[in-house]
Amino acid sequence: MKAIIQTKYGPPEKVLELREVVEPTPRSGEVLVRVHAAALNAGDAFILRGSPWAARLAVGFPRPRNYIPGWDMAATVESVGASVTRFRPGDQVFASSHGALAQYACAPEDQVAPKPANLTFDQAAAVPTAAVVALQELRAGGKLQPGQRILINGASGGVGTFAVQIAKAFGAQVTGVCSTRHIDTIRSIGADHAIDYTQEDFTRGEPGYDLILDNVGSHSFAELRRALAPGGIIQPNTGHAGMGYVIKAFLLAPFVRQLGRIFVVSPNHDDLVLITELIEAGRVTPVIDKSYSLSEVREAFQYLSEGHASGKIVVRVG
Repeated sequence: MKAIIQTKYGPPEKVLELREVVEPTPRSGEVLVRVHAAALNAGDAFILRGSPWAARLAVGFPRPRNYIPGWDMAATVESVGASVTRFRPGDQVFASSHGALAQYACAPEDQVAPKPANLTFDQAAAVPTAAVVALQELRAGGKLQPGQRILINGASGGVGTFAVQIAKAFGAQVTGVCSTRHIDTIRSIGADHAIDYTQEDFTRGEPGYDLILDNVGSHSFAELRRALAPGGIIQPNTGHAGMGYVIKAFLLAPFVRQLGRIFVVSPNHDDLVLITELIEAGRVTPVIDKSYSLSEVREAFQYLSEGHASGKIVVRVG
């Protein structure tokens, strides 16, 4: 099968190769899928660069061990391993599991769910990680409640575009912060208010947000606290910021009452099913910025690293 292999750490044009590799075999509890489309996430860029260094512990040191990048995929089930009960060959699914940038991949059963019926494979590939991150950061971390005033910093990115829609679906009043060129996008997906950060600093406005989901790390926690209502919460999305931001969030969390729960988001079947229900009800839809072929993966990663995508970047596999 064809797959993208990361041979070392560095820029995409120097470390990514399209190769023929052996098709994987599902182990007990795993599903083998034929991948139709995959999507890129911020974490893929961290692993590509090998920065922070903790990323290298997961995929290989001093260089990756035949690592196939990508975590999000939309696919058709080819076969299932022993003990798998939810899926059978021919099922159309989407999943969050490693090795998505290949024609075939294996995924744990609990990280797979039926593909939303109203989405194409390209659209479905854009969903799993970003949507589950948004869901868990808002619901488990930020304790989102109907009627709350929510601000999403970095509302036009992969997680941000899902967060705007999920918060609205849960009954919140949503303000999105983004650059000038993405204002219309976040309004089109339901944001009640949009702030252009090049024109306005939301931390210097009137306080009153019950929850701030920070996908960017562009303000200090002290600055973010100025924008909160009494009892409000800052929920850092540590998967989208630099290592310094992550360390600071972990160190401050036990001592800063207004800092939300710091945790590692874990994609799972139940949350994927909930996202599917919201999508099929027309309350959430993926936003796709650009699509690339498997042979154009280097260009896709280059665009990802520039940090200006509106929504998700999709790679068509086959």
